[in-house]
Amino acid sequence: MMHRREREDVLVRRTVMVETVPSGQPYELKEGQIVQITQALGGSFTLVAQGQMVRLKGQDADAIGKEPPQAISAPADLHLDELEPLVWETLRTCYDPEIPVNIVDLGLVYKLDFEPLDGSEQVRAVVTMTLTAPGCGMGESIANEVCDKILALPRVGEITVNLVFDPPWERSMMSEEAQLTLGL
Repeated sequence: MMHRREREDVLVRRTVMVETVPSGQPYELKEGQIVQITQALGGSFTLVAQGQMVRLKGQDADAIGKEPPQAISAPADLHLDELEPLVWETLRTCYDPEIPVNIVDLGLVYKLDFEPLDGSEQVRAVVTMTLTAPGCGMGESIANEVCDKILALPRVGEITVNLVFDPPWERSMMSEEAQLTLGL
């Protein structure tokens, strides 16, 4: 895994759609193009392509010659008491593409709840979170990553991600480790 200051030039091995940062707009990387990996955390890659910062999903890692990330493994018969710590661990694998700190340590996740789903052993996970700025175009992308990763866990049948902006995020919400990582 790359450290945050290491950069690596790589060849795009197949044409692939990515998202621009911070707007979240689709952007096509073409086969044969050289891009630079600036961050490889949480299973996704932040790249610079022709001066544009973009985010490549982990499932498309082969497009830059990398291995797709391994999902967090958990037994299918996971006890409900073991689910909450596993969800928090999973949330710590989600990163803002511009910041080398996971969304939990960044202070973006305000609340995690579980609601039973009628007639099943499954639950609905409800994540209440914010963004570093209300206009961040990556909000939907980050929320989708949270959904995909949490839904892959045993016992989670549904997920709701509520993006809220009250209270507004501020730097004091970051963990001490996150502040040290960012040199604050």
